[in-house]
Amino acid sequence: MQERTSLLTDASAALAHDRTAVYPADGDAPFHPEAVYPELTGLVSETSERNDAYRLVRECLAGLGLDRDRFGSPAWNPLGDVIRPGDRVVLKPNWVLHVNQKGLGMDCMVTHPSVLRAVLDYTIKAKPGRIVVGDAPIQLCKFDRLQDYGFRSVIDHAVARGHAVTVKDFRRTVFDSDPSSLELKENLRPMEDFVLFDLGRESLLEPITGDFRKFRVTMYDPRKMKSNHAPGVHRYLIARDMLEADAVINLPKLKMHKKAGITCALKNWIGINGNKDYLPHHRKGPAPGGGDNYPEASPTKWAAEQLLEQAYRHMDRKAVYRLFHFLGEKALILNLKLGGNGDIEGGWYGNDTIWRTCLDLNRILLYGDTEAMMHDTPQRRQISLADAIVIGENDGPLKPDPYVMGGILAAVNPAVVDWIGAYLMGLDPHQIPICAHAFGITAHPISAIDPSAIRCRFGNDNREPGELAAELGHHPRPAPGWTGHCERVSA
Repeated sequence: MQERTSLLTDASAALAHDRTAVYPADGDAPFHPEAVYPELTGLVSETSERNDAYRLVRECLAGLGLDRDRFGSPAWNPLGDVIRPGDRVVLKPNWVLHVNQKGLGMDCMVTHPSVLRAVLDYTIKAKPGRIVVGDAPIQLCKFDRLQDYGFRSVIDHAVARGHAVTVKDFRRTVFDSDPSSLELKENLRPMEDFVLFDLGRESLLEPITGDFRKFRVTMYDPRKMKSNHAPGVHRYLIARDMLEADAVINLPKLKMHKKAGITCALKNWIGINGNKDYLPHHRKGPAPGGGDNYPEASPTKWAAEQLLEQAYRHMDRKAVYRLFHFLGEKALILNLKLGGNGDIEGGWYGNDTIWRTCLDLNRILLYGDTEAMMHDTPQRRQISLADAIVIGENDGPLKPDPYVMGGILAAVNPAVVDWIGAYLMGLDPHQIPICAHAFGITAHPISAIDPSAIRCRFGNDNREPGELAAELGHHPRPAPGWTGHCERVSA
């Protein structure tokens, strides 16, 4: 069984890779395995013609050495090293949005439902008492439409077989931005479903809280954040299901990310927070003025910031919102015409805020309890399996291009997954703050290893991340604001 302290010291990972891998067709939901694997006899009674995702998940779990002695037998129970009979378990996919804003499909946007199906079956094999599949997408996400992307079929299949699986939308606030609607819905879940956590001066945001009034997250009223993040006060609203869990399974999608450089296992935990106005993503204004929203002083961007901020303050008043949002968008269009990039969402390599927020959430999930107390040792077991069959390149996370990588990447520690994931994308994790700083925290650390010790099981060998990346040769495009600042020299 996984010891919780080993979360901090385990430097191992596994990659299952197949350049020809594809996702099963949408019509194949709920995505049965292509073969009757011996350990699933009795759990799965149907097979599909081809399911690369299921096969790669299985190979990756075996590559991690989970329940090694029984692999290939009906008794093999890989997640039994993480989940004990009767445990409360949460599976956390990446469900950021129901549509690719670039129109290039969902395969590169969210954790594919065929990956969820495979992990869910192995979770059930471990005989937990309760399974929750949940996330807090951005407030624009239409959750029902997202579930239509094969997820509902996967969950319904498990429930029909008598398993206790519940789907939860952790959000308290939803905004329907359709021009005919513009409807803001708040307090959708009671506060009793959450734990209000204050990390105080231990927060990684504390060193940049001198002008806390600059903290922002796009499309939320900035006034609400002031009460949650100020000198000595750093509050997060964590879904109670996460903190009640005995084991959590992280199922991120590997993507480029305009604010954080990459999004994978570490960034995926941002979806355990119920209200985004507890989550600083950037600081208002240009870098020369003490912000980190954009690098250069720009009158048009400054004007757009002021106008859009007024729109977000009045999301409950349709006419006012429409007016200020229209004017703000016009200011960004003018910025583009004048040679700018039209981005005022902290989408560049100088964003010094978002990584701090993300790593705070990782620490709470590791050490926090339902009484909002931080302990000295990890409080729940966890494992991360990243969907890297089709990843998101270029303008992620909401407008990514699909890039076929053909892999499933797994590790016990989320920082290890991200470190290797960066290498696989041709990036230098030393230049990506969310990766680099995950290994340097002294109080309530995420990882206690030196990243130079990280090794990834690939085939029959343990590889250094750089060696593995060079062999596979993947080089997807970084997010525009990171291009030229995060790539490995050899790329």
